[in-house]
Amino acid sequence: MVPLRLALAQLNVTVGDLDGNRRLVEEAIRQAQAWLADLVVVPELAVTGYPPEDLLLKPQFVEANLRTLARLAPWTRGLVALVGYVDRDRRGRLFNAAAVLAEGRHVATYRKQFLPNYGVFDEKRYFTPGTDSLIMEAQGCRLGVTICEDVWEEQPIRALAAAGARLVVNLSASPYHAGKLKERERLFALRARRNRVAIAYCNLVGGQDELVFDGASLVLDARGRLISQGAQFREDFLVV
Repeated sequence: MVPLRLALAQLNVTVGDLDGNRRLVEEAIRQAQAWLADLVVVPELAVTGYPPEDLLLKPQFVEANLRTLARLAPWTRGLVALVGYVDRDRRGRLFNAAAVLAEGRHVATYRKQFLPNYGVFDEKRYFTPGTDSLIMEAQGCRLGVTICEDVWEEQPIRALAAAGARLVVNLSASPYHAGKLKERERLFALRARRNRVAIAYCNLVGGQDELVFDGASLVLDARGRLISQGAQFREDFLVV
């Protein structure tokens, strides 16, 4: 594995409840600090809840999500937090993004590159795909950041591994269906082995409308071996 104490916070956030979601993320950061973690990861769009859908058409909601993220930064003393939120550029375009919060500041942003637009997903209706990879360092470990669909495609992990990443972190909101747990495990193990990188996957849990998110967050080593896995269908907190 990697010389890094990693925490995955498998949260049950609620679409539109920015204050409630903020409190859940704050508690996850506090818990990670108590465990002396170097890095804490929360799920995809943890600030807004997933899927936010037409709430994203309301500029005041997007602005409130940005203010909520800013309120989380001061909590990150002594560790790095990866937090899913909605980013906005100067042209008003929206991105499904992950903020890197460290030492009280928002220090970097990753924007999801592959937007699902099939079945229950319609992210292309709201978001613009990102174009740049993100590699960061925590406790001397080079790690790459991805969001959900990115890890289902081959290119993002391959590019991160080629750039020297030893660990790929994935913030996710992956809904459940029969067989999904084993499907994820097989795919992520294959990605890890082929690219010789460890994978840390943090999934959402709970229900949003017709979608059920099953959690089951996991950590795999660079040989694709399962190191740790979260509970299904309830909140959990993993430290590796």
